Amino acid sequence: MISNDAVVLGILLLILAAIFYTASLPGGFWKRLYSIVPPLLLCYFIPGVLNSLGIVNGSASQLYPVISKYFLPACLVLFTIGMDWKSLAKLGPKALIAMLVGTVGIMIGGPIALWIVGTISPQTVAGTGADAVWRGLATIAGSWIGGGANQTALKEVFHPSDALFSQMVAVDVLVAELWMAALIYGAGMSARIDHLLGADDSQVTYVKEHLNAEQLQNERIPLTRDYIFLAAAGFGATGISHGLADIITPYLSENYPSLAKYSLTSSFFWVISIATFIGITLSLTPLRKLEHYGASKLGSVFLYVLVATIGMQMDLGAVAGNPGLFAIGLIWILIHGILLIAVCKWLKIPFFFLAVGSQANVGGSASASVVAAAFHPSLAPMGVLLAILGYAIGTYGGYLTALMMQWVSQGL
Repeated sequence: MISNDAVVLGILLLILAAIFYTASLPGGFWKRLYSIVPPLLLCYFIPGVLNSLGIVNGSASQLYPVISKYFLPACLVLFTIGMDWKSLAKLGPKALIAMLVGTVGIMIGGPIALWIVGTISPQTVAGTGADAVWRGLATIAGSWIGGGANQTALKEVFHPSDALFSQMVAVDVLVAELWMAALIYGAGMSARIDHLLGADDSQVTYVKEHLNAEQLQNERIPLTRDYIFLAAAGFGATGISHGLADIITPYLSENYPSLAKYSLTSSFFWVISIATFIGITLSLTPLRKLEHYGASKLGSVFLYVLVATIGMQMDLGAVAGNPGLFAIGLIWILIHGILLIAVCKWLKIPFFFLAVGSQANVGGSASASVVAAAFHPSLAPMGVLLAILGYAIGTYGGYLTALMMQWVSQGL
């Protein structure tokens, strides 16, 4: 019904404003609602409803391609530019352990979920050629270990049909966001969960309090020039990232085409990687002080606009054609979560590492940053760092997972 992207963008921002306004109200219905439904989930869900009802057309709109091209790299720069390396180093190796355990959970969870559902409902996993369900599930594996770039790479490797891929995108987003909602909800009771895990969260608490104290001590009211500096850092790095990606990608594609299976011929992969590297590099310079003028806050604004446009890609009715796919996704993420909880209980790893390590896999840099920020905004860079590792191994891990799912599918 609405095809003008300027109108659609205005609607999305009004939706975000309404969500943030109602979430800030002190009591009553809204407080009860948001104690159950995280505001971030509504930022995805409401635009998804508009797309599903045909009010907007997410696939035809140019908002997501444009915003992901410009806002996502700038967002990552603004999140990482204020990184406090000394404090983050005090967190120790537990974050990396949780992230890699999460990766293993995705890799073994996919084949097991496919086998369970295929045994109960063979028609759910039926299909041949481009409609073979395992081909579509391969794209979810890439997304849940790395991110969008890895998902796209595996789509090009295994070539699922467009109809199947649309269903997989719906399963991917819906299941991943339900899981993220659970993690964000858990962030509000992290002390209780840490007690159940037998974990000592003193490291996380120390870093959180240190970063919070530093932020309060150094926070400044930004002037116009400061906003210009923030925009220059974010979009300047974005421009450099795109420029270098335009050089690197054609060179690798022409001379090393075999690297495509590792996402190394994906322009988007290089844009994200370079932008994050620039942000990390700037954090080692005096420009780190831009955080005192609201770098991460401006990055959060960009992030939520991106979240709304991602939500606009969802077709909530797409799974209706094969609802069993949703069951595969739920079992898959459940296996991932159970393995993470078991290992974190065994090694006494705090819930913060469990949540951020999980989202570094399942959600990528944007969601991992959001989940980390749910514990404290200053911890958002932790999610970005782990998510970049996910980007690096996403296609490889997704590829192996796809081969295992193909093997399971052939045995059903």
